[in-house]
Amino acid sequence: MEVLLVGSVACITALITSAWLMTFAKWFPIKRVDAFVVDYKTLIRAHVDYALMALFGLGFYGAGVEFPVVACWCIAIGGFTNPTIFTIAAFDTNFWDKTKWKVFSAVSFVITSIGFMCIAYTLFKYAMGKL
Repeated sequence: MEVLLVGSVACITALITSAWLMTFAKWFPIKRVDAFVVDYKTLIRAHVDYALMALFGLGFYGAGVEFPVVACWCIAIGGFTNPTIFTIAAFDTNFWDKTKWKVFSAVSFVITSIGFMCIAYTLFKYAMGKL
């Protein structure tokens, strides 16, 4: 289950990195940075998503329920790759038209969905056993 913590640390690191990047893009204009961030709103989406995924990982770890290892890996991997989709899109104006990113997005969503549903099922079983 420690992989949930590692995934959360990766998301927190990306969260802080995106915050600094957005700060430089808006408050301390640097031409190279401004040219690099082509879709500021999408970068904000990534930033928020990294925060949410970090919190999910920490919350699941702290719940005190033993989750299946595969679910933890899916949450750690999908929790990082889902916001990364927005990060990449913030730098590439044609992101949504490229097949490789559509495939990456679909695989990421499937992995994340498997992890969340497996954890939800485990939490449900745990709750039913406590009633």
